[in-house]
Formats: sequence, structure tokens, C-alpha cells
Amino acid sequence: MQIREKSFRVIIKPNSSKNEIISFDKDKKAYKVNIKEKAEDNKANKELLRFLSKYLGKRVKIKSGLKSREKLIEVIDYSGGI
Repeated sequence: MQIREKSFRVIIKPNSSKNEIISFDKDKKAYKVNIKEKAEDNKANKELLRFLSKYLGKRVKIKSGLKSREKLIEVIDYSGGI
């Protein structure tokens, strides 16, 4: 699954067996992402950023949704295509 947008939404499921993008929710216009870390002490957010940075090969940040399962992610060094 390729992500080509400069910013995109994700819905995370923390405490999963592995980090992976599982699907795209067309109604919410968001990628569903499983994350291994628990949603405590910001661990799941840090793991999400690490996973997406590695997956995309670019730096990313959480623009909104730090305390929510639904987050807006922004690609920092976006060049128009991945």
C-alpha cells in the first residue's frame, strides 16, 4: 500500500502483535495501522512515527490527535511522490 499524500489520517490500534498498515477506511479517509506498543506514556505515538518514517523513507510528525487513536500525520520532507 503506497501513501502519496503530504498529510494523511491514520487510525491506530495499539498493543498489536506487529507494526503494519492493514487497510484504508474509505468512510473516514484514514489508513488503519497496527502498532506493537501500548498506548501509555506516548509509547504508541513514538512507535507510530518510527514505523511510518521507516515505511515512507521520510520524516513524519503527528499534526493532531496526540491523545486519540485517530491522528493527522504530516510528511515533513515531502517531495511530491513516494
